[in-house]
Amino acid sequence: MNIRQMIESAEDTLLCAQAARSGASKGRCRDEDPCPIRTIYQVDRDRILHCKAFRRLKYKTQVFLAPEGDHYRTRLTHTLEVSQVARTMARALRLNEDLTEAVALGHDLGHTPFGHAGERALSELLPGGFHHVNQSLRVVDLLEKDGAGLNLSWEVRDGIRHHSKGRGALLGCGRAELPLTLEGQLVRLADVIAYVNHDLDDAIRGGLVNEDDLPAELRRVLGQSHSQRLNTLVSDLIETTLAAELESVQLSAKVTEHLTALRDWLNDNVYRAPSVEDEFRKAGRVLRELFAYFIANPRAVRDCGGRCEEGETVEVMVADFLAGMTDRYALNLYQKLFFPQPWRTL
Repeated sequence: MNIRQMIESAEDTLLCAQAARSGASKGRCRDEDPCPIRTIYQVDRDRILHCKAFRRLKYKTQVFLAPEGDHYRTRLTHTLEVSQVARTMARALRLNEDLTEAVALGHDLGHTPFGHAGERALSELLPGGFHHVNQSLRVVDLLEKDGAGLNLSWEVRDGIRHHSKGRGALLGCGRAELPLTLEGQLVRLADVIAYVNHDLDDAIRGGLVNEDDLPAELRRVLGQSHSQRLNTLVSDLIETTLAAELESVQLSAKVTEHLTALRDWLNDNVYRAPSVEDEFRKAGRVLRELFAYFIANPRAVRDCGGRCEEGETVEVMVADFLAGMTDRYALNLYQKLFFPQPWRTL
């Protein structure tokens, strides 16, 4: 028995009955020999962690566009906070931490530069629209490793596919909206638990709002501080899910109501604040003009390091290229293409 098989055997004892077992995975799109040391979900986690798209998250907007302060979140730190929150809850519920971590690390790989402003711009430009969830799957299935993709397991891909809630119900409106594994469901809620708290923290740090601006009822139920709110949400999810005998990952009705209210309050007072929206309108214009430039000059995509997958339209090729950019790369490229450059003589 090798190390991987020993880990798979130990899962039968350590994990709850409803947890995903590494040895029972539905497998990969392309068969490959299993690793003798790592389980399938550990391999997936490592592939995501070492891929280029994951590293680029460091320079992609979470809320504030290219912040000058060192302590504001980026898309990478958001991903790491989601992973930490999700793993804490997975361990308490005796779910598969490796699957949970892999889904959490991969859930936002398809995000554009400039956050949701970039996503809105590409959705308007690309025939058929654009959504970061579909792009995340496209990254892991096709775009990484020069077109080979990461060949992730079915369960990790399912978790990525169903992680997004948008402005919809936190717990979904039916089973079809949810991941099939409890680990995927856990990441879906860990995502919102993480971002409402760290986005509020960044908004306070940036002077957009004060702690006291948060409605008193939300502070009373969820907590007066960042750490209290995190503890309330994490504890409520664990207790409610256990009380439901792990039928699904759940929050109590009261906490769900107030978490939804906090998300909506942030949307009105932070994400749509005039100072934030003004910069995002500029960022949207940057992407629209870059899109138009590369549609008119498709060969320039490859000159700038992009690639064209066989059978894809020019629009998809350009969207892939733009979606993969970091904020600073997009701004620097825009300046290079559209700003006058100093004349250089020999």
